[in-house]
Amino acid sequence: MSSLLYYALPALGSYAVLSFFFLRRPWLLHAPREPAFRCQLVAHRGGSGERLEHTIEAMENATAQRSDLFELDCLLSRDGQVVVSHDENLFRQCGLNKNVGDIDFEDLPLYREKLEVYFSPGRFAQGSDRKMIRLEEIFQKYPETPVSLELKSENEELITKIVALVKRFDRSEITIWAAEKNSVMKKCHAANPEMPISFTQIRVVWLLFLYYMGLLPFFTLPERFLLCFLPTIINSLIMRKSLIRHLEERGIQVVFWCLNEESDFEVAYGLGATGVMTDYPTALRHYLDNHPQPTDRSN
Repeated sequence: MSSLLYYALPALGSYAVLSFFFLRRPWLLHAPREPAFRCQLVAHRGGSGERLEHTIEAMENATAQRSDLFELDCLLSRDGQVVVSHDENLFRQCGLNKNVGDIDFEDLPLYREKLEVYFSPGRFAQGSDRKMIRLEEIFQKYPETPVSLELKSENEELITKIVALVKRFDRSEITIWAAEKNSVMKKCHAANPEMPISFTQIRVVWLLFLYYMGLLPFFTLPERFLLCFLPTIINSLIMRKSLIRHLEERGIQVVFWCLNEESDFEVAYGLGATGVMTDYPTALRHYLDNHPQPTDRSN
């Protein structure tokens, strides 16, 4: 046993030193990737706390607050249009107990006059614009604005149509694939590998495992974005500044969601996050204007 320890302890010590060394200097193992854009202010569903979610009015409001990225959800209508909608069933949004996929786009109902903000229970958003929109309309109106598109199912027709729109508007570099399921992300990435991808749930678990085992510096990471839910108590324990800095220096942007209070903005940026996803772009713009964040995090 003593002879085993004689060899094992120096080996473990050397491994720990190398791991720490490369964690702090990832560019020695991985060429950093220059991002096409940086996202400090991300408008969740276009800013669903200040205007009705996923409407042009919401996007206009977010744009006025200099939003860097729209976070959107996509579904297919019965006639094959890519509709920007979070819910498949329309009851919460529109008061109609039918699915988006069962109705032609032109027949989709208007949004309710006000909608509760999901991540701020008890608060409601309203606006004069209640019309559901197609992804194509956003690409036409905001050709240079980055978007993150979340898909919740392995709908190959939806993926194919999104890819066609992205290529038609020549925006592969500024359109992010987002999905919780690994199986969905694999299909998305295969359909257009030029579009940056974000971490899925299982890949976040894998990322944390590598980090805490000291293996992260030695593995390649294809993702360009970590869009991470931030319940403060949990993430203050598992999300460390050294991890976020390592990802940043490898060209992976870290965005915490969905944060709607200044105290949460403080926690996220205090951890070193690139940006915050919020329902209230005006509140986040006010915070950023009064608490400027570093724009260059490289050594």
